[in-house]
Amino acid sequence: MTVEEFEEFYAQAVARLTGQLYVMTGDLQEAQDVVQEAFVKAWVRRGRLERDGQPEAWIRTVAWRLAVSRWRFRRRSADAWGRGSGGSEHVAPPDPDHVVLVDALRELPAQQRRTLTLHYLCDLTVEQIAGETGLSTSTIKTHLVRGRAALAHRLRDPRIEEAPDV
Repeated sequence: MTVEEFEEFYAQAVARLTGQLYVMTGDLQEAQDVVQEAFVKAWVRRGRLERDGQPEAWIRTVAWRLAVSRWRFRRRSADAWGRGSGGSEHVAPPDPDHVVLVDALRELPAQQRRTLTLHYLCDLTVEQIAGETGLSTSTIKTHLVRGRAALAHRLRDPRIEEAPDV
């Protein structure tokens, strides 16, 4: 992959990969960071990426692993450093539907969230997800079924009552 080809690939894929990792992690800043770091790693091996034939899947996998690694580090160090209080700047509130969806996704186990993202956002087949994650196709199907059921339950509007059968 030449420099120009890599730059073109980056321009076409960075926003899509960032969006996918945002859904997987629930944190836009984290998604942007890990995708950028994955592209830096890809730059070094751009010749091999072309031979492998799936540079986007490689970058997505590396970015996911970076996000998991960062999460583990933060989790281990949270007790030592404590949590920050955040900035005092006023920021407009997010759309309520967005908040509900992000909260529902965050409540899912990481593998279910990742599997749902790869299937619905990345349009990967069960077999492609299995190849990318190293999980069996039956495990992927189980994650999809359980993840959909959990989201359906979490996103159910309690104000809407089901109509009685007539």
